[in-house]
Amino acid sequence: MSAWGFELATFRLLVLKIWVHKQILTIQCLYFTGDTPYCCSLSGRGLSSGEPQHPVADETEKSVSRSEHLKKHQQRRTGKKPHHCCSDCGKSFTNQSGFIIHCDQCGKSFAASNTLKSNVRIHTGEKPYLCLDCGKSFVSAGALTVHQRVHTGEKPYSCDQCGKSFNKSVHLTTHQLIHTGVKPYSCDQCGKSFNKSVHLTTHQRTHTGEKPYSCDQCGNSFAVASSLTRHQVTHTGEKPYSCDHCGKSFAVASSLTRHQVTHTGERTYVCLCGKSFALASTLTAHQRTHTGEKPYSCDQCGKSFAKPYRCSQCGKSFALSALTVHQRVHTGEKPYSCDQCGKSFNHSGNLTTHQRTHTGEKPYSCDQCGKSFAVSETLTRHQRIHTGEKPYNCGQCGKSFAGVSSLTAHQQTHTGEKPYSCGQCGKSFAAASALIIHQRTHTGEKPYSCDQCGKSFKHSGSLTTHKRTHTGEKPYSCDQCGKSFAVSDRLTRHQRIHTGEKPYNCGQCGKSFAGVSSLTAHQQTHTGEKPYSCGQCGKSFVIVSSLTTHQRTHTGEKPYSCGQCGKSFAVASTLITHQRTHTGVKPYSCDQCGKSFAVSEKLTRHQRIHTGEKPYSCDQCGKSFAQSEKLTRHQRIHTGEKPYSCDHCGKSFAQSDNLYSHQRIHTGEKPYSCYQCGKSFALASTLTTHHRTHTGEKPYSCYQCGKSFALASHLTAHHRTHTGVKPYSCDQCGRGFSQSVTWNIHQRTHTGEKPYSCVQCGKSFAVFSSLSTHQRTHTGEKPYSCDQCGKSFAAGSTLTRHQRTHTGEKSY
Repeated sequence: MSAWGFELATFRLLVLKIWVHKQILTIQCLYFTGDTPYCCSLSGRGLSSGEPQHPVADETEKSVSRSEHLKKHQQRRTGKKPHHCCSDCGKSFTNQSGFIIHCDQCGKSFAASNTLKSNVRIHTGEKPYLCLDCGKSFVSAGALTVHQRVHTGEKPYSCDQCGKSFNKSVHLTTHQLIHTGVKPYSCDQCGKSFNKSVHLTTHQRTHTGEKPYSCDQCGNSFAVASSLTRHQVTHTGEKPYSCDHCGKSFAVASSLTRHQVTHTGERTYVCLCGKSFALASTLTAHQRTHTGEKPYSCDQCGKSFAKPYRCSQCGKSFALSALTVHQRVHTGEKPYSCDQCGKSFNHSGNLTTHQRTHTGEKPYSCDQCGKSFAVSETLTRHQRIHTGEKPYNCGQCGKSFAGVSSLTAHQQTHTGEKPYSCGQCGKSFAAASALIIHQRTHTGEKPYSCDQCGKSFKHSGSLTTHKRTHTGEKPYSCDQCGKSFAVSDRLTRHQRIHTGEKPYNCGQCGKSFAGVSSLTAHQQTHTGEKPYSCGQCGKSFVIVSSLTTHQRTHTGEKPYSCGQCGKSFAVASTLITHQRTHTGVKPYSCDQCGKSFAVSEKLTRHQRIHTGEKPYSCDQCGKSFAQSEKLTRHQRIHTGEKPYSCDHCGKSFAQSDNLYSHQRIHTGEKPYSCYQCGKSFALASTLTTHHRTHTGEKPYSCYQCGKSFALASHLTAHHRTHTGVKPYSCDQCGRGFSQSVTWNIHQRTHTGEKPYSCVQCGKSFAVFSSLSTHQRTHTGEKPYSCDQCGKSFAAGSTLTRHQRTHTGEKSY
């Protein structure tokens, strides 16, 4: 700059300073003298200086004259409006600063130029304000300031009623309406009210169908700008908001806020009934269950709904996003695929949860027991095990549930509704998830595999339960007896043993059951239905688990192994029962005689000895039995069926147990040993009977004569001496027998069969006990001793005859 130019600029600055000082001096003089040169003739108000000016658009003129302020003041007193009109829309204003500026691209109106500039940037995509922490850009400086509070955690605006803090003043204003209940913005079409004008604007688009925000990549349109922003993230994959606790990222700040509640457990929104919610929208939806409000009406039929969007196929109502997901149940669309196994899902959240089965990630942990979960909802349901909370009640029977899905499934037991049908077999289900699992029985799909043994499952819950057979984990404990279970359902069923509760009733005979599966199996005894058939032998079963167990008899599969002795079993429950032979645990006790059992079914059968109940009757001879298995074996006496054959000698048996016992004759195996005398036996029942020779126990007593027996079968045979019943008849000579064993031995007198041979001398015998007694002539063994004189005998019958020489009792 030249010297002359510098002097000229200095002169101008000096003139400006003199003018400013003159104006200040004038105003001060008016203040001390009280002079008001511009006085209103209507109100008497004096205007000593110009009124403050508001920022306006560049196209409007700025007026600074004091006389013009007087003119504006008089117009407000008279009610007159000056002729300041917008050339575009014709609207009149009291001053030029009220002019509306219109956007050339969308036609939207604004009162200030800076607001117009922010709107233009939405169209151009310009975002000049950059966040230095995460790199995200914004249209306006104010939006950047609010965003930075996400990083700093600053929430300067606090509610004076509940103390909750917010990072925006408008959020505080909206929040305070929750306490006051004020909803000042009403829809002129349906009358619905809102606490924010922007919500009303968005709502009105549900009537007009307007979607002004379009994606420039795929052309999809949205009614709300925030929906467009969230949608664009699906193209970019950007998730700038991260959780400090678990590191999970989100595309939208509101999603991060909702997620953080899963860690804090905060539920600030409380209903008058005491139930708490993490989100205000969830509270609003819940309150409609009390008020019965159905704010959404159909403009064709006038029917009202609690949710605005109704499915045209099944009539169910949803929020808009939920309706889109729900319709995929009908169309079968699954747009989200797993890149590891190719499995598809109808919701992105389901894909995220599924991917954790591959990664093993379980980000949600219980603060009481430390157990981790892949899904936050599962953690919430798990915590109710500790608290005992069951917030969902059935309106018909009053039963409570810990989860809303359990309540929904329960309510369908009252209504009988099963809206989901299988396209292949037509079977219906109450829940969509049950239909998906059922369809795998047709496809054979088993997507969940155990990484230890390779076994596959149709359901993820089955895999979780199976893994506990390897780890031995039993997280569910009974608070009455301390027994632990690997599955929560088994704990629930077990607790009914203590309470005696049997909530499931048969509609035909009125019989009650503790479990719904037991009721289902029972109902098929009325219908005779056996829907599950074996593909190899054609045998049918009432429940699918029985078919699965049966198929292992063909494949020989025994997936459950004992960790102590290595013995394998086809059924998990058999392994559990077997492990009690090592531990000696017998958790089931008879309340009448105190006898304990390792298996609950044995306790049930034992209790029938006291009650005399025999619920299973033979339809041919009318004989009754306390156990269904004994009825099945008995019926083979009439049919002659012997389905179990020995591979060595071809002999057939009516019972599998008899075959196993017979095969030990060939193998010589005697796995059961007496801990007192060391004698071994082929059968556990024989060992039990043998123990009684040492203890002298005879637990089975005749109610007619009081005579006691060591075996129940001996008591049964003895009863026939009173009744004279001989149900087993020889078809050759017609002789009757009270026991099937005696009948079998008798038949050998006709056939000459002697199946039991001595390996040392080759001598054969018709009865196994005769062979055992004979073998002692070779070994010299005399296991039966007289407790009075100490003499020993090779046979128990010889000892019995000898003991009569001491007692003087006469033999029969």
